[in-house]
Amino acid sequence: MPKRMYGQLCPIARSLDVLGERWTLLIVRELLLGPKRFKELLALLPATGTNRLAERLQLLERSGVVTRRTVPGAAELRAYELTEYGERLRPLLAGLAAWGAELPLDDEVDPDTARADLIALYLTEHAPPEAAAGLRETWQFQVGDEVFHVTVTDGRAHARSGPAPTPADLTLTCGPAAFDALTRGTMTPADATASGALTTAGDLALLDHPFRVLRLPTPNFQPAATPPSRS
Repeated sequence: MPKRMYGQLCPIARSLDVLGERWTLLIVRELLLGPKRFKELLALLPATGTNRLAERLQLLERSGVVTRRTVPGAAELRAYELTEYGERLRPLLAGLAAWGAELPLDDEVDPDTARADLIALYLTEHAPPEAAAGLRETWQFQVGDEVFHVTVTDGRAHARSGPAPTPADLTLTCGPAAFDALTRGTMTPADATASGALTTAGDLALLDHPFRVLRLPTPNFQPAATPPSRS
């Protein structure tokens, strides 16, 4: 039996045998945003190191959580993506994100690691169904150097890395500070556009839709300054 396995006849322990090693859940997090090549995963999670990343991916592949497929293009490149079984981790990570959002920040947390696509992933997974009810739209975002898109279909929104695979209904370009203000609701899309903080292309009649879905719970939402009460 490998040293790092719990070896217990318990579904939680069995889950941790696959997911409990450092970096493993963050690899799954990245794949929730869509397929990634090995080099892309390494660029997003550089502290993993090449060998550790390869080991984690091999375990996830053996366990049926990820699979590899050929990415269309001039060169045949292989990318990792979640299997149907792996996709079942989506609500688990969404719940873990909601729980972790209440933890206090400390000096070990690097604010420069904030990413708009991960914020979008969190917000789409927690968006109330009524915010996207009846919508069938694709929005493409460029926030600083990041490009990602959100697809909404019948009340469900999903954030994905990279440009939209088909022309987006609305394209939005802004900086990280404006994106933060828009998701908090402290700046409206109309005001952001008027001030030049947000530029758009496509169907401007949809301008209010993205930030109905991508909305933090309260304008002043921050991780807790102290651990949440246990009472």
